[in-house]
Amino acid sequence: MTQYQHELLTNELHLVKAGMGKTYHDLEFILICLKEVLEESGDKKLAGFIPWINDEIPTGSDFTIKHIQLYSMVFHILNLTEVNGAVQYRRKKENDDLSSANGLWAQKLHALKYSGLSDKAIAQKINIIKVEPVLTAHPTEAKRITVLEHHRQLYLLMVQRQNSMFSDQEQEQIREEIKLILDTLWRTGEIYLEKPNVESELRNVLHYLTNVFPEVLPILDHRLEQAWVDAGFAPELIEDIRNRPKVSFGNWVGGDRDGHPLVTDKVTAETLKTLRLNAFVVIRRSLLELISKLSFTHTFEEADPALQQRMFEMRGILGKEGEEAFARNSGEAFRQFVNLCLTMLPVKVKRNHLIELRENEIGYTFSQELLDDLVLLRESMIKYGAKRAALGYLNNAIRIVDTFGFHLAKLDVRQNSAFHDKAIDQLLHGSALHGDSYFDWSEDRKMMFLNCELQYNRPFVHPSIKLQENASQVLKTYDELAKHVSRYGTAAIGSLIVSMTRSVSDLLAVYLLEREAGLSEFTEDGLVCRLPVVPLFETIDDLENSIAIMETFLAHPVTQRSLEHQRKLSGEAEPVQMVMVGYSDSNKDGGILASQWTLYKAQFQLAEVGRKHGVRIRFFHGRGGSVSRGAGPANWFIQALPHSSLCGDLRETEQGETIEQKYANKMNASYNLELLLAGTTAATLLQQNTERKAHPLESIFEWMATESCEFYGKLIHNPNFIHFFSQATPIDAIESSRIGSRPARRTGERTLADLRAIPWVFSWNQTRCNMTSWYGVGFTLEKLYNEKPEEFNALKKALNTDPLLRYVFTNVESSLDSTDEEIIKAYAELMTNYEAKEQILGLLLEELERTRRMFAHLQDRSFEERRQNRHYSTQLRAVALNPLHQCQIRLLKQWRELKAKGVTGNENEEVLIKLLTSINAIASALGTTG
Repeated sequence: MTQYQHELLTNELHLVKAGMGKTYHDLEFILICLKEVLEESGDKKLAGFIPWINDEIPTGSDFTIKHIQLYSMVFHILNLTEVNGAVQYRRKKENDDLSSANGLWAQKLHALKYSGLSDKAIAQKINIIKVEPVLTAHPTEAKRITVLEHHRQLYLLMVQRQNSMFSDQEQEQIREEIKLILDTLWRTGEIYLEKPNVESELRNVLHYLTNVFPEVLPILDHRLEQAWVDAGFAPELIEDIRNRPKVSFGNWVGGDRDGHPLVTDKVTAETLKTLRLNAFVVIRRSLLELISKLSFTHTFEEADPALQQRMFEMRGILGKEGEEAFARNSGEAFRQFVNLCLTMLPVKVKRNHLIELRENEIGYTFSQELLDDLVLLRESMIKYGAKRAALGYLNNAIRIVDTFGFHLAKLDVRQNSAFHDKAIDQLLHGSALHGDSYFDWSEDRKMMFLNCELQYNRPFVHPSIKLQENASQVLKTYDELAKHVSRYGTAAIGSLIVSMTRSVSDLLAVYLLEREAGLSEFTEDGLVCRLPVVPLFETIDDLENSIAIMETFLAHPVTQRSLEHQRKLSGEAEPVQMVMVGYSDSNKDGGILASQWTLYKAQFQLAEVGRKHGVRIRFFHGRGGSVSRGAGPANWFIQALPHSSLCGDLRETEQGETIEQKYANKMNASYNLELLLAGTTAATLLQQNTERKAHPLESIFEWMATESCEFYGKLIHNPNFIHFFSQATPIDAIESSRIGSRPARRTGERTLADLRAIPWVFSWNQTRCNMTSWYGVGFTLEKLYNEKPEEFNALKKALNTDPLLRYVFTNVESSLDSTDEEIIKAYAELMTNYEAKEQILGLLLEELERTRRMFAHLQDRSFEERRQNRHYSTQLRAVALNPLHQCQIRLLKQWRELKAKGVTGNENEEVLIKLLTSINAIASALGTTG
């Protein structure tokens, strides 16, 4: 680096520090603590490499693994300080005006009020709102679980430091504790040296479900209450917690088996058991807290007759245990009642409050039974005169049981449609009915076969018959589901998701497999299946075909009967068909504009297909952590959804590192869940009171999607493209990483089509190219500008008012901001195919420059002026990212040379570990992997 470049970078850094204000000062404080920790440990020279606080700006030419670990740790610290800064900023803003925080309850309720809706009208509809984040373990979380725990502790100490009530001595103690955590983090390896198993991924998910979300629920309720009053609404309208929006959780860990050989039937069975056990951990904690608070002097004889009667019933059911529970807290009837509720739970308490499942005939079987008892207690307390305590303490307990049930989170079971086809093929072999391969049958022949078979409720094979791998795996899994359903009902099972749904037969095939496992019944009207079958439409073609597929599927008599049967089981007001839409693969094969517009169109039309068949379509959004996989501000995402596609019900995946980013601490978790709840409520109620129309820019979007898809397709189908991707990105290193239990490829084929969208995006992000979120946009905008100037002006005019346009283009712009052409060029130097390098690099850089130029035409002010926080954050990260990229490029070259020479063993592994550490560090800096 020249002296001039150094001075230029230093001046830019001073501007960034000034622009970030208090957030940078907090960062500086932690980094100074880290510097002291390193110096006290004898690493004074290494301490001089800490970015931003030292005068020297290093290069990555001589980075060791310690330097890489240091930078990775520093970026984690930056992420934590930015989260804390955002929380403090929102608090200050809400202090001035509660409704000023964008996307939260206060703002949304004011918006509904100004639209003409009264508090009574809102209260009558608000209880239909349901939001369900689904936690997944895709290979995108690059940090070990133990490291995440240390980060959470560090964050809490940073929050404590904000408290001005602490004395100087107490502040010094907090500083020492911060240094202790930093010292621990420094000595803890950050990356997985071995691939994590499904059990360890489940433990990570359980942390959020048992330790974070239960504490967040009361915060969410209090914020709704405050916003309701702030809007001038009558508080008694939402006193009953059952009349408020509902939040629940889903889980894919232990159920998602699409290309995942480690998720076996035993893993799924153990996952259901573990989730159930931990649901009781959460509920017991809530009931014990309730017992500690209900210290009212109120004898059994004075209690409400309905409460007395129920206690008599429970004592009779529980026998000796019931009498012992009732004998505790004599003279305090409310506590006695909760003691009995606690004893009715189907668990056995061991020493130190450890519990295990207790399977017997006494006590509660379903969570609704406990819910009814808690509601009875609340009503009895209100009659007694303790309304404040009833609405406080009991509402919290009721919310816990209503949210988590006896299952904690709904487990989805996902499998690929091709896997199901092979399973049926093998079933036919096993039953000696096989003529030729079912897998190769035409759709018409499959439909004829399935329609015939679904008229009966008899299996193909006897349980004793040994089946081939696919059929055996599917049926063993379904057998475990059937056992669980027979004991506990369907509450714990989300749905059977069919990835790569390409035809109606892909869905009806699952009905046949359900029948084989005893998950069906034969009613007077015919066969019904107990578990919902859900299509996953992922690619552009699949999304476009989804309307015809769902028309036929929803009209099918088995579907109609099954949806009605499932409606009765769930207590829904109308039949519900879930449809999952994928953001990753549609983007991978069509580019961002084609992907977003095809998703919008499909949802708009599918909602109408559902209405036509008397079914509410519940969309399940398969969103990831990066822009090209559906990420983006939740508030704008919800507003951008097509009219009538929400219907009060939002389900979306939370994948990999986004779980930690959104939910690692209570206040940030509360904020992100509130965005989903408030946004879904406002969008649903506003849409119910407005006319359903096609998008006003439909023709422009359609044209842009077509043009950009064609342009993008020319790139990825260029014969040189796969060479560039393979050599100018670290895809080979990412495929060797140990950051998730799932393989990077679906079947192991070395093709672009077989590569999962996650490592695809991850690789481009590592090189700061991000082409998956902007390639094709510049070309399309330029063509629109030159050939359709009126449409371009209409687009520009609508940019700040149209939700879909704003959402998509804001995301593209964010991605452009973190794209760096100099870094892209540096990775391209790894290419050994010179022709491929020159051609593909030229196409990428040309489109990047064009996209930036066209965005300048669209916007009247620069990105820096409009989005200062984002701009400053990117600039600060860039300073420290440059040496990391230099280091990674050097390691990639070294590792590939070793592989080419056939070198294995310690030498190869040592370089790979350094390389994987650099991948982790860059992922930490960018805040996303895939």
